Amino acid sequence: MMWKRIWTLFIARNKEFYRDRSVFLWNLIFPFFLIVALSLSISEDTQSLYKVGVITAANKPDFHEQYDSFKNIKYINFINFSSINEGMDKLKHHRVDFLIKPDTKEYWVSSPSPKGYILEKLLHSSESNLQNNFKKQTIAGIRIPYIEWLFPGILGLNMMFNCLFGVGYVVVRYRKNGVLKRISVTPARPFEFLTAQVLSRMLVMLVTTSIVYIGCSVLYKFEMRGSYLNLLLIFALGGFSMISLGLLIASRSSSEELADGIMNVITWPMMIFSEVWFSMEGANPIIIKISKIFPLTHLVDAARKIMNDGLGLYELRYNIILLLIMSVLFLIGGSLLFKWHKT
Repeated sequence: MMWKRIWTLFIARNKEFYRDRSVFLWNLIFPFFLIVALSLSISEDTQSLYKVGVITAANKPDFHEQYDSFKNIKYINFINFSSINEGMDKLKHHRVDFLIKPDTKEYWVSSPSPKGYILEKLLHSSESNLQNNFKKQTIAGIRIPYIEWLFPGILGLNMMFNCLFGVGYVVVRYRKNGVLKRISVTPARPFEFLTAQVLSRMLVMLVTTSIVYIGCSVLYKFEMRGSYLNLLLIFALGGFSMISLGLLIASRSSSEELADGIMNVITWPMMIFSEVWFSMEGANPIIIKISKIFPLTHLVDAARKIMNDGLGLYELRYNIILLLIMSVLFLIGGSLLFKWHKT
């Protein structure tokens, strides 16, 4: 009798799963989506282990024996820059691992960079004679340690999970448990309910992010080169945008499995393509364009410009405008699609 009951419950759960067509289809579609997305950016033929910035000079050939030998090494992505300032900026911000100027036989490398060290050894291993050597030059300006470049990305990633899952799951659970049905008989309107959810999560998100920031700054002695007020405004705007996105996702669904799947298909690409862990410099142009539609991309980019470069809000106007547009669209869309009851 025990095995009969187990079998009955087993069959019932399977029927519940495949009868929920949205969840069933999502479990089939999501792996294909992830494979396609990764195949566009990573393949055995095009995957690069190192990024080398090349400063090209107009009307000056960059070919000679040593550089040609270096350039023929596999798994190195050579990215052209038109000026030393542009290339130096990319090197200091860890967007390239090595910088070389073939026409003057000069190169620059960040001293604590493991990849830069390997590339320097590879360049010297291609030397044909002592007269053809490239000369190492000093990096001008402030060098930003990798951990300081990474820190804004970690904060943004923590905010993304806090905002999307902290709001999306709550609203879906409210709808599934009938809480929204009871609220619907009160004078509260969808916009008012969603606004309250946004403000509540904003407070939690800003407090937790501030605690993480202060703790890490005390522990690792991070240097803050910009305004704390500007950073707070960017965090608030970026958090508002991702909270609104979470509400849009949860506006109709009463299935936690479906909401989880949709949030996964949004958070995974943002984790990979929003420059949280590594630079997208030299990546597939299609992937770079797609990454611009994610609020996390603009949040992390703006936070880095404040914390690492000390830029003001005017220099961040592009990021601010896009985050504002996304926030308004997500919030309006969530309000229009919102349903109190199960659909």
